[in-house]
Amino acid sequence: MDNYFAHLNQINVSEHIEKKGNFSYLSWPFAVAQLRLADPTASWEVRRFEGLPYLRSETGYFVEVAVTVQGITLSQIHPVLDGRNQPIAEPTAFDINSSIQRCLVKAIALHGLGLYIYAGEDLPDGPAPATTPKATPIRAQRTITIGQQRFLEKLIAEANWTEARFLDYFGIASIGELPMADFERAMKGLQQAKRRAA
Repeated sequence: MDNYFAHLNQINVSEHIEKKGNFSYLSWPFAVAQLRLADPTASWEVRRFEGLPYLRSETGYFVEVAVTVQGITLSQIHPVLDGRNQPIAEPTAFDINSSIQRCLVKAIALHGLGLYIYAGEDLPDGPAPATTPKATPIRAQRTITIGQQRFLEKLIAEANWTEARFLDYFGIASIGELPMADFERAMKGLQQAKRRAA
């Protein structure tokens, strides 16, 4: 496989996204299946901390999963969180297992599969810091990422839409200006249009 990341990044995962509150998650069985289809030798490891599958620290509990694809190992550290994405002070075995599965999916995403789902979650809540208009970073405006833009461009073509129609619908000058908050609505709308066009 010349560029496994490009291959995994092109897989449409939207039908397998699960919603819990305001958060989107990729189904871990789907993520594992797609990973193994792309690379049957892919493997993962739950990292141990003094023999335990979690790390207890002053700031909470953490798990780590490392995923190896095409000989490249990338790891993800994930806090043990509840359904509201808040740290759990005293997690149960189920809480830790659930966090390991979420961590596994995020580690797989580092290799490309469903990476766009997590775009923007690293942004802080609250207003962006005051800067001059010329220096305002695009990410502070919470617009979609390049990966999300390419994904939407592909969906636009598959739905037999034109870019002009999409831009007019959302009242923007370019796809890259689409607010992050509108990404999921745009994606679902285009997928419905694609199904109707098929």
